[in-house]
Amino acid sequence: MKIAVDAMGGDYAPDEIVKGVELARDAYSDLEFLLYGQKTKVQPLLQDQTRITLVDAPEVIAMGDEPVRAVRRKKNSSIVLAATAVKEGQADAFFSAGNTGAVLTAGLLIVGRIKGVERPGLTTTLPVLRKLDQSSFVMLDVGANADTKPFSVIQYAVMGQYYAQSVMHVDNPRIGLLNNGTEADKGDQDHRAIHDALAQMPELNFVGNVESRELLNGAADVVVTDGFTGNATLKAIEGTALSMLKLIKGEIMSGGLGGKIGAGLLRPVFHNVKAAMDYSQYGGAVLLGLKAPVVKTHGSTKAPTVKNTIGQIRELLKAQSVQQLGSYFDQHAEQMATIKETLK
Repeated sequence: MKIAVDAMGGDYAPDEIVKGVELARDAYSDLEFLLYGQKTKVQPLLQDQTRITLVDAPEVIAMGDEPVRAVRRKKNSSIVLAATAVKEGQADAFFSAGNTGAVLTAGLLIVGRIKGVERPGLTTTLPVLRKLDQSSFVMLDVGANADTKPFSVIQYAVMGQYYAQSVMHVDNPRIGLLNNGTEADKGDQDHRAIHDALAQMPELNFVGNVESRELLNGAADVVVTDGFTGNATLKAIEGTALSMLKLIKGEIMSGGLGGKIGAGLLRPVFHNVKAAMDYSQYGGAVLLGLKAPVVKTHGSTKAPTVKNTIGQIRELLKAQSVQQLGSYFDQHAEQMATIKETLK
């Protein structure tokens, strides 16, 4: 299995990207890498090129570049060349920590959608904090589409199910619809229609509406929503976690010597809490619905997360989840058309 990697994307690129790729190479003997980046900057960082091919990409799409314009104009950038390698069959998946909009645009315009998928959804894995058998859940869309039609949310449920089965190894994942209440008649007209459509799909283990306050308590294995709401929810979770940690630290520092001694004794507890909230341990965000895995990690990603994300991509490739999704939408084209018509 071969993965095309954008070496120039991210706050700590190319150093941390190269380190992460080498960690993944050493951990997974069945992977090869096409590493795209400015050769003069990347080559000196490589300690061992075993199963790593460095491809010169003289242009860089910066974090501040307008995504569509950059993808169309910077043909020799690491993002465009890596996505093109996937399109042309030279690689099986594309990974980047760079400009999110450019990665999504390259995925859509270059790699392309699975036949039958209207809008790919950006998927992330978040922790479950209660001490249950379930340690995490999947949520999509978390930002690929600000304007989302109800039919796309139905397709997210199907894609999320396959992702939970192939990467999280959940046999019969529970699908929940993010809403402002758990009752079937909650929400606006679109949410009620989505709820009723999902409830009529026997191939899905739909458990109904879930509220945002219950997400980290394991309300479902897969949570589906529109891209605007999903992105806002994700940022609210991130912001709350960071604010709580800062609040605790501030109270400790202002608590005098006794507070600092107590904090020292509780250091392992604080470490465990911080680790539990760190969803980067699960890898990156996957743009589901494309002809090959396209995975984006946070711009501040460092080598361990790069390695974890590549492990996540490996699971996707081993499970052939893209092929399975393609087969599903081929076989259920008539059912999808009927649902789409009903939601109009």
